[in-house]
Amino acid sequence: EVKLVESGGGLVQAGGSLRLSCAASGFTYDDYAIGWFRQAPGKEREGVSCTSRGDGTTYYAHSVKGRFTISSDNAESTVYLQMNNLKPDDTAVYSCAGGLVCSAYGPPVTYEYDYWGQGTQVTVSS
Repeated sequence: EVKLVESGGGLVQAGGSLRLSCAASGFTYDDYAIGWFRQAPGKEREGVSCTSRGDGTTYYAHSVKGRFTISSDNAESTVYLQMNNLKPDDTAVYSCAGGLVCSAYGPPVTYEYDYWGQGTQVTVSS
């Protein structure tokens, strides 16, 4: 059974940093992709970033490029999302998801990801 567990959310002031972790287990294949999504109240879920464990492909949404960095610790099967220079608009529930596809040319989309974590709240105060 695939399981994804996020951690690292919290409350931070604008300009601050947080690092989210996504611990993955149960995958029966090695070249899976991990995507980070976020959903703010009243808004649709947005694909923020993704990485492919197989070939190292990464993607960042325009809204976070230059501020967020996705990385992997393959030995620990954990993917991190380092979030710097946070803004109030970054406030959302952040979820990691496991799937087959991370494209360098477009955001991760929910229907391409089959496995989801429980989500972690990130709140950025102004």
